[in-house]
Amino acid sequence: MAHTFEELVEMQRLADAAHARAHQLRDQYGPPTAHPWSEQQTQTYETAWRAARALDRDAHSAITAYAREHGEARQDTETRVKKSAGRLE
Repeated sequence: MAHTFEELVEMQRLADAAHARAHQLRDQYGPPTAHPWSEQQTQTYETAWRAARALDRDAHSAITAYAREHGEARQDTETRVKKSAGRLE
């Protein structure tokens, strides 16, 4: 499926938000080595982490396809997307 640049930016924002949520959960629960997480905490964190990785993978694939379709270097497209998503200064 062809994506617009704006869709790529939104995909990146969603991936970034999912990663932030997984990190927030890890910070909230504390290190599992300090005190074991409950089964519910473990499942919640693992689900959040899998979702973040899936969104990141989908964004990366879409960026690669977009760059190829537009004759751009993938890294240049990725940099523009991340900058537009607010990830890079």
